[in-house]
Amino acid sequence: MTGPRTRFSPSPTGYFHIGGARTALFNWLYARHYQGVFILRIEDTDLERSQKLYEDDILASLQWLGLDWDEGPYRQSERLDTYAFFARELFNRGAAYYCDCPPEMLEQQRQEALARKDKPRYHGRCRDRGLTPGPDRALRFRGPQQGVTHWHDLTKGSIAFDNAELDDLVLVRADGVPTYNFAVVVDDLTMNISHVIRGDDHVPNTPRQILIYEALGAKIPQFAHIPMILGPDRAKLSKRHGAPSVLDYQKMGYLPAAMVNFLARLGWSHGDQEIFSREELIRYFTLEHVGKAASIFDTEKLSWLNGHYLRETPARDLAPHLQEFLAQRGLQVEVSDRLVKIVQTLQPRSHTLADMAEQALFYFQDPRPYEEKAAAKFLTAAIRPVLQTINERLAGLPSWTEEAVNGVFQEVQRESGRKMKEIAQAVRLALSGRAASPGLFEIMEILGPEEVHRRLQAAMAACR
Repeated sequence: MTGPRTRFSPSPTGYFHIGGARTALFNWLYARHYQGVFILRIEDTDLERSQKLYEDDILASLQWLGLDWDEGPYRQSERLDTYAFFARELFNRGAAYYCDCPPEMLEQQRQEALARKDKPRYHGRCRDRGLTPGPDRALRFRGPQQGVTHWHDLTKGSIAFDNAELDDLVLVRADGVPTYNFAVVVDDLTMNISHVIRGDDHVPNTPRQILIYEALGAKIPQFAHIPMILGPDRAKLSKRHGAPSVLDYQKMGYLPAAMVNFLARLGWSHGDQEIFSREELIRYFTLEHVGKAASIFDTEKLSWLNGHYLRETPARDLAPHLQEFLAQRGLQVEVSDRLVKIVQTLQPRSHTLADMAEQALFYFQDPRPYEEKAAAKFLTAAIRPVLQTINERLAGLPSWTEEAVNGVFQEVQRESGRKMKEIAQAVRLALSGRAASPGLFEIMEILGPEEVHRRLQAAMAACR
């Protein structure tokens, strides 16, 4: 038995968003878990809104997330002959008919139905007129007017729709462009898709598509509709809840491994486990553990996960990424052992690469101005002679070892009678400009004796 064939089929009418990425991931994981095939298909028949810019964004996002596809990308705009073939097949079978109702008539009918608080539906004027293909004629599906269309959804269970509620949808518009529900059936049929995994906003489309499969005498794939993603306010996820594009999260400094882990947990679980390697996700993923309730997009959880992956990633692997984020802030630095050491000092303290770059700035540029409140508290006239003594004794050390540097601080603390916290915070401000930073010896080792000396002198001048 061959493995499943899944597909992800985005429309290039906007930037690639989190909901689409989660759908792509679930299809990819299902195919990889069962050693199947994952297909990428671009649904670009909306000629007015589809743009190459958006298709490029989709492809780049999938590549960043590491969701490689086995076939494609196929494009619907390149398959119009295939849709025309199946349209003729449905017409010849008597399962479709041509309609010449003008748009004005259809719009009037729709408005009248809404005024009656009825569901808008086609009134069937052309259903039995026997029209043949011609200008300004759309092809409609001749849907059954009685009975029930039902299926067993792999995530939601049994679902049924009364056929009387499904009107005769347009299959091919008068301009020859297929509609979504028709094109997707033809695509899934000809590409031998075995499992359709998509958002549950597509549930109303499924009975219409099943009826088209049946009219063609084709095998119906298995359907799995996954729950929506909501914002923290439990409203449908939108731009106001976060970045409009998946790649914006890359620009904000999130790692692809963290994003994949986060997306997988939006609607799927494996016990109480929160952190998964990619291999574990493939090993454990099944549709049986996809929940029925909507998932909440939690930015704090994403940042927490990303912080975990930043700590777990080798510093040498992160250094080139930190270099890029520093370049965005106007700093051109080389990937070197020094940069690797800087990464190591910041890994425990960072949630994103952008956060890491912001914290790293003091290593490369003057830390002034100091944090105002901290400077007022710790850079006082009384601490100036303490800083001067520390500076002089550090300059006299034959070598900078952690033991020797700590010895200097302990000596000065005993002699001055000042609290160690007070001394350490003054030095921390002098070196980093902040009240919170990596360890003092780590900073001093990276900055080097000359720069430490210069910064301590500047801090002494700032003491008030």
